[in-house]
Amino acid sequence: MERKYIILTCVIILIAVSSLLFINKKEKKEEESTSTINATVIGKTNDMLTIETLDNLIYTIKCNSDNIELGNSVAIEYTGLLNQNSSIQDVSVLNYKVLDVVASNDIPEDWQDNGIFKQNYKLAYQKLKTMSLDEKIGQLLLVRYSEDKAVSDLKKYHFGGFVFFEKDFASKSEQDVKDMINGVQKNSKIPLLTAVDEEGGKIVRISSNPNLVSEKFKSSSELYNTGGLDLIKQDTINKSKVLSNLGLNVNLAPVVDVSTNSSDYIYDRTLKQNTEVTASFAKTVIESSKNTGVSYTLKHFPGYGNNSDTHQGSSVDNKSLDDIKKDDLPPFRSGIDAGAEAVLVSHNTVKAIDSANPASLSKGVHNLLRNDLGFTGIVITDDISMKALDSISNTTVNALLAGNDLIITTDYEKSFNEIKQAISNKTLSESLIDKLAFRVLSWKYYKNLITDTK
Repeated sequence: MERKYIILTCVIILIAVSSLLFINKKEKKEEESTSTINATVIGKTNDMLTIETLDNLIYTIKCNSDNIELGNSVAIEYTGLLNQNSSIQDVSVLNYKVLDVVASNDIPEDWQDNGIFKQNYKLAYQKLKTMSLDEKIGQLLLVRYSEDKAVSDLKKYHFGGFVFFEKDFASKSEQDVKDMINGVQKNSKIPLLTAVDEEGGKIVRISSNPNLVSEKFKSSSELYNTGGLDLIKQDTINKSKVLSNLGLNVNLAPVVDVSTNSSDYIYDRTLKQNTEVTASFAKTVIESSKNTGVSYTLKHFPGYGNNSDTHQGSSVDNKSLDDIKKDDLPPFRSGIDAGAEAVLVSHNTVKAIDSANPASLSKGVHNLLRNDLGFTGIVITDDISMKALDSISNTTVNALLAGNDLIITTDYEKSFNEIKQAISNKTLSESLIDKLAFRVLSWKYYKNLITDTK
């Protein structure tokens, strides 16, 4: 009997070892198999290429690429497996070919998708062709309003829009605010995005001024606890009326981060409910905001969780990818499915996705947003002046290469010059600037900010 058990045990061990050898052989075979990817070169350093696929996924690969220029369409033959979460791909390039692109007045193929703004692509492309490089760069900057030099710097840098803060509304009358916003709009060649963080509760830029709103907007959690999603809907509509009346067309809200722990930094700004309820909240806000003239922005992707304040320094999220997908992503998915036009990305470093970069500068995070959640709208950084990014150089260029469309910045002169310099020294593709400006313009046509048809 004992001999039987020994033989049976040996057989089981042999089967297990054989299975492992088969799996390893299969994985090795997959890694050694040859694949080809077609993409556009958007960034280049000595031995690295950053490429963007037709699906708007971004990869950086090691490649001896002397004959490849920025903006080239390329077919790259490689062995190994691409990983959308990796900062640098662990693949071996066998060969590459620069593809011929026939000159055309048509919108480039890799700019087109079945996206939320697709009906506006033709007009946006026509507008793009009339613009200078400086004007295109400017469209990618959503800058902090500076009363003393807003108009003069607008004429110089051609901003895509302004972000207004509490101090910009303090003590002003309704007419004062309208004059302030009209003053920059009438001096802009292309109509501006005019944005504000009016979350309600702790973050109130406009309703902190009783001249503008008789009572501060309540937090999402207070509204939900008082009247559920019906009151959330009514509050969104009322808030939008106030913003639109003043000339504001983007609200950098709602906060759809999931937090049920009162010790979390972000807790007071959230709904304070579980994932399922927060997902319904996101859907309600986005649906209620449609046709109000104000676009709402889901934040802070991929979920703030229990992380510390990135205004004050770096913050690392140690949650597993499975937990992030299960707990944090559903509200963003729900809002996107409801028609969200913009998503704002945080500066938290999410180790499970990219341990080397803050989310705002991570290709993996943006690939997750574009690929897994199918987002086709505008991706916006949190303010790159926040201390979480203090130790990082070339922040603006890295943000664009990671997959952002709009950069929120206070030091806009630095951001503008950084982009110009990167184009000049051929580390950033001018064709990427064209594509991103095209996307921002498409949004502006979608919002009926730009109404010309030429």
